[in-house]
Amino acid sequence: MSSDIIVQDREELILLLCEAAEFEHAVMCTYLYAMWSLKRDESEGVTADELAAINNWRASLRKVAREEMLHLCLVNNLLASLGASPHLWKPEFPVRAGHFPADVVMKLTPFSLQALDHFLYIERPEGLDLSDGKGFDHKDHYHRVARPDMLSPTAQDYASQGQLYHGILQGLIALSAQWGEDRVFVGHDQAQVAGAEFGLPGLFKVTDLNSARRAIEEIVIQGEGAPAHSETSHYARFAAIKSNLVAMQSARPAFNPARDVATNPTLLDLPERTDLTRITGPHAPKMVDLGNAVYALMMRTLAQVFSPAPLPGELRVGLAVGSTELMYVLQTVGEAATRFPGAGLSFSLPRSAGQLVQSCAGQILSERTSELGIVAAALEPYATMPGVASRLQALAKRFDELHDRFEGHIAIAVDRTAAVKVPALPAGVDPSDPNVASTKDITLRFDTKRCIHSRHCVLDAPGVFRANTKGAWLHPEALPIEHVVRVAHNCPSGAITYQRHDGAAQEAAPQVNVIRVREDGPYAVAADVSLHGDTFTRATLCRCGQSKNKPFCDNAHRAAQFKAPGEPLTTESDPLEFRGGTLTIDPLTDGPLQIMGNFEICSGTGRTITRAQNARLCRCGQSGTKPFCDGTHARVGFKS
Repeated sequence: MSSDIIVQDREELILLLCEAAEFEHAVMCTYLYAMWSLKRDESEGVTADELAAINNWRASLRKVAREEMLHLCLVNNLLASLGASPHLWKPEFPVRAGHFPADVVMKLTPFSLQALDHFLYIERPEGLDLSDGKGFDHKDHYHRVARPDMLSPTAQDYASQGQLYHGILQGLIALSAQWGEDRVFVGHDQAQVAGAEFGLPGLFKVTDLNSARRAIEEIVIQGEGAPAHSETSHYARFAAIKSNLVAMQSARPAFNPARDVATNPTLLDLPERTDLTRITGPHAPKMVDLGNAVYALMMRTLAQVFSPAPLPGELRVGLAVGSTELMYVLQTVGEAATRFPGAGLSFSLPRSAGQLVQSCAGQILSERTSELGIVAAALEPYATMPGVASRLQALAKRFDELHDRFEGHIAIAVDRTAAVKVPALPAGVDPSDPNVASTKDITLRFDTKRCIHSRHCVLDAPGVFRANTKGAWLHPEALPIEHVVRVAHNCPSGAITYQRHDGAAQEAAPQVNVIRVREDGPYAVAADVSLHGDTFTRATLCRCGQSKNKPFCDNAHRAAQFKAPGEPLTTESDPLEFRGGTLTIDPLTDGPLQIMGNFEICSGTGRTITRAQNARLCRCGQSGTKPFCDGTHARVGFKS
């Protein structure tokens, strides 16, 4: 069926990829809408067992929606590889007839058996004959006629997403054979975004036919699970949810997992549009309006991330972090809106959505984010969206910082050479402190709160570190200074620090920033770390969620019998051009560790798990995608 799609030139490829981007974007919104409609507690008329099933469905839908975002980003990387601009617009809901092929209907509906049938129809493998969900009518059947006789590209028919993507791939293969890959993939990779920058596992840059093929296969296999069957594909996930729902409704016909939310909600008064549901009430319209505004701001920020112009790496990563934070805020506001009967986000995008002039983008994004924070604060008494206002105001400050740091000198190359930072002893240390000892050549300091008892010190230098001794127990004079320094460097928690007075170099940051995942234990960080104004080169950070000294580990994982692999699967990632420099670690309130900078995440045996510049690492101990955060902290009520 893929051969039915005709690709004669670059313009037709760009048109097809723009439609693919709109398709991924729109379907992602429908999945989010259904997910947000799911009930949250037993007070909403469900049993404990039913609520457990609902929570599983929510987690599965969240993963699917996240992968749709990955697909949208991969499509934009494909566009950039051809020299085109990013395409992050989508049509309004319900999508008018003709925008997509005749057998594709898109609308916003709550979670239901009919919605699942529709999702299965959308994600069906190429060639599978399947009926759409009830209520997703195809009243106007028409045929998109390919016009190879025209210079202007025209929309074409396809029966499934797989057919569309395979048609795009065949077009790339044909044009590469005709012109050569160098002439097809002309876009520079600085206009693209990889997982390291965006914190989205599986995202990579497209530079040639092989990487383009890999991107398309990733999208099709994750969605349809074809050509090889995949139990984790979107199609398989929806099939499993449907089977579970049918069984539960057979056992209790009154079981309804979804709240009373609108189908195709709107804030406009359009009585002639019988396919729309107008949102009414004193607060619901304001909540939906706020949600739509957050969504629009998120997409505008994402457009800035995909700027075709080369940007300083740290600026692009900072914008990516901002868009990710807005995604989390949108999750909270979107679900809060469904607590108002007959409400729900409409995912409206203004026509002005798109890129801003980069020299003032941070300033404008900050201005808008602050405005939304003020509105969120006013609505907090009427809606369940804790922390949204403060998160928005903190993000506004971050956008301002990006503007101040980069945008006044956007044309100047960023100096990527990191200055060596020397850890200094805190001012005012009590000389009688038993955890500080000095000689003429070195001052040795021990931070009891950071220690995780890895015992490198007492095993490698028992004469220096005299455990179980009252009073002064540090004796750096007992061994040559180089031996003492080596023992300090072997301390993974950073509890041991020193300052040399012999004119030799102080401890330098490592050339490669590394985060090691300890089996059933913490993250061991070796990097030029900046955390809440403090700087250090070694630390062990809690990932079990039980430490009383967060964000640092205090060995609570042992008592809690925390279980987490030290050998997670490798996520394919591109080598980093620069692997050192400052690594900023921001423990988000009641949330994960936000990591920004250049770093590699390694297993306990030293195998690279991924290379990144932006990631959120789980610290509640309950993520299903360890070491990465999957949002479970919000569900389990993690506090920090």
